[in-house]
Amino acid sequence: MVQAKKAQRSRAAMPARSSSRRRTMRDADYAALAQFRYQLRIFLAFSEAAAQNAGLTAQQHQALLAIKGLADADGASVGDIARFLLIRHHTAVELVDRMAKLKLIARQADPEDARRVLVKLTAKGEQKLRSLSRIHLDELSVAAPALDKILRSFGAKAR
Repeated sequence: MVQAKKAQRSRAAMPARSSSRRRTMRDADYAALAQFRYQLRIFLAFSEAAAQNAGLTAQQHQALLAIKGLADADGASVGDIARFLLIRHHTAVELVDRMAKLKLIARQADPEDARRVLVKLTAKGEQKLRSLSRIHLDELSVAAPALDKILRSFGAKAR
């Protein structure tokens, strides 16, 4: 909850587009937003089920993706994982502990700061992530036409 509020504040600090302030909401806008949120929920439900079928929680899958996709070559810190998943640091520590027990990740000292721990995927973690990523990309390609149509409708209304 705290992390979600922080994320909202950081997004609120971003400059708003002037056209969005003057925009009059139409029924079509509400319908497009509803469809967009529906498509997101469908994808998230798919993702959670796929992770569960692979023997992971949705959060573990997200952590694997964050470590692989957002970390530098040395790995990701627990703080990096916490920020990406919008969770508290101590929750990320617990998540990392559980994933290390499952042999999905390995810890190592940061070569630049030995007090800091970095996390990297193991071969098992890489394999699970590769398998899940393939089916997620397939699912996104199925959802892409609907999402594209919705997103284009947002752009057309902004003009």
